[in-house]
Amino acid sequence: MAENAEGDLNSNLLHAPYHTGDPQLDTAIGQWLRWDKNPKTKEQIENLLRNGMNKELRDRLCCRMTFGTAGLRSAMGAGFCYINDLTVIQSTQGMYKYLERCFSNFKQRGFVVGYDTRGQVTSSCSSQRLAKLTAAVLLAKDVPVYLFSRYVPTPFVPYAVQELKAVAGVMITASHNRKEDNGYKVYWENGAQITSPHDKEILKCIEECVEPWNGSWNDNLVDTSPLKRDPLQDICRRYMEDLKKICFYRELNSKTTLKFVHTSFHGVGHDYVQLAFQVFGFKPPIPVPEQKDPDPDFSTVKCPNPEEGESVLELSLRLAEKENARIVLATDPDADRLAVAELQENGDWKVFTGNELAALFGWWMFDCWKKNKSRNADVKNIYMLATTVSSKILKAIALKEGFHFEETLPGFKWIGSRIKDLLENGKEVLFAFEESIGFLCGTSVLDKDGVSAAVVVAEMASYLETMNITLKQQLIKVYEKYGYHISKTSYFLCYDPTTIKSIFERLRNFDSPKEYPKFCGTFAILHIRDVTTGYDSSQPNKKSVLPVSKNSQMITFSFQNGCVATLRTSGTEPKIKYYAEMCASPDQSDTALLEEELKKLIEALIENFLEPRKNGLTWRSV
Repeated sequence: MAENAEGDLNSNLLHAPYHTGDPQLDTAIGQWLRWDKNPKTKEQIENLLRNGMNKELRDRLCCRMTFGTAGLRSAMGAGFCYINDLTVIQSTQGMYKYLERCFSNFKQRGFVVGYDTRGQVTSSCSSQRLAKLTAAVLLAKDVPVYLFSRYVPTPFVPYAVQELKAVAGVMITASHNRKEDNGYKVYWENGAQITSPHDKEILKCIEECVEPWNGSWNDNLVDTSPLKRDPLQDICRRYMEDLKKICFYRELNSKTTLKFVHTSFHGVGHDYVQLAFQVFGFKPPIPVPEQKDPDPDFSTVKCPNPEEGESVLELSLRLAEKENARIVLATDPDADRLAVAELQENGDWKVFTGNELAALFGWWMFDCWKKNKSRNADVKNIYMLATTVSSKILKAIALKEGFHFEETLPGFKWIGSRIKDLLENGKEVLFAFEESIGFLCGTSVLDKDGVSAAVVVAEMASYLETMNITLKQQLIKVYEKYGYHISKTSYFLCYDPTTIKSIFERLRNFDSPKEYPKFCGTFAILHIRDVTTGYDSSQPNKKSVLPVSKNSQMITFSFQNGCVATLRTSGTEPKIKYYAEMCASPDQSDTALLEEELKKLIEALIENFLEPRKNGLTWRSV
């Protein structure tokens, strides 16, 4: 009897109006408990309520996720600011509302849904389940849904959106983030990630229909609705067929003596990279057995981000040594990014940075175009792109070779949209990249693609092997011809948004109001571009050519000594990042001198502009 009385008490507590002293919170608690049908996340909120954890409840329930550089991304768990069944249903309802407004033929063309292999037992939240709920919301509204029947690389979703002429698509993934996170990445009909104003408009629509509709929770529709289609076989076949457009030496690939090790970092990459190697005529790469199958706990790595370098590549490097393989290819968990390591003569491993790989890709894609171009092909029709915080090496190659180079804001969504514009205007785009190991060879997909990048690196290495040249030696040749580009990227952690804002505001009002700094320590500044405010001192009208991006901080300094440095905030993490690059001309070949100059400039940048001690910043060296 006593037990029952306590049960009733708890039940009454949870179903009475809530009196936390905060009307906004009381409303949010009521909504959550009425709407959430996932027993585990509902219980998380009930437990917090039972224990009077009002601050925690406020943090979870009184704010909503917003679109960052890669869609909605957050930890999995209960609350409107986290990724869970309810917030994915709400997001998809908002998507439906917005797409219905934008496309009169939405119900003819349909919507694509893909997912990776993430999951969290404590909130019974997995990418596959979230994908099914995404599909269910749309199927309940009579929208045809192309739902992949198993996990796929992220690039398959934008590829499918274009190939199937769908109006949009969603990939449930948090890419290389920590295991607790998940995300909701949205692609528009052009096959690129959404940019402004779509993101803002979708958020408005989400807020207009937060209550789940009848049928939104009905994930059985995925098994019963005639409107659900599985595009897996068809899209995989077409994607692999399209890969042939960037394969130039198939016969040579089939004879190569080089061996490759591939790790898929417990994610989706294994099967797809194996297939891509087959398409290019290679023997299959050697997989890292402990990492080839999906594991949402990422049990062999501290952090599933191949960009972290040698420390996270440990298993693949040891396997390569054992198997006598000289090259290691690592795709991140959703296979949209690629890390590469090469064994050097002295027995050390060289892990290439994203900027170094881009120098190799840029050289390779242009070289292949030159050798295979038709008689009337015009180099002035050729383009390569990079984000503004990435190396300027493609700019140097373009200046010398006569093709076009363009910069975009950080994030592949900007690159994808710009490529689409260029293609529609009859231009040819050979290669695009962002420094955080995101590469796109060719234009079959309008997003970064680790699967195609992996197999292109293998072909490049096999070709160079016939001339007894390593990737590292070829990189030096590229720098000798076009000028050394030495870059360093790192970040500081800062959990206080007001501190971050004051650091950037100080730079905008440095010696006096509305005056940017003219020097950084002893280094003279030539030009400043601030895309947060739309200012660019190098332009005649002082206005930035890049779109203004008010909701993030980003300032770029061009120095008189040829160095370019950018300070920016991260779209997804509590970081202030810095990117600094020494762009030398081909006649400056003393790398030690260039590196020393860059090192001094970075020290000045940190000391004078970021002031880590004064601002309580935690340094993370990459």
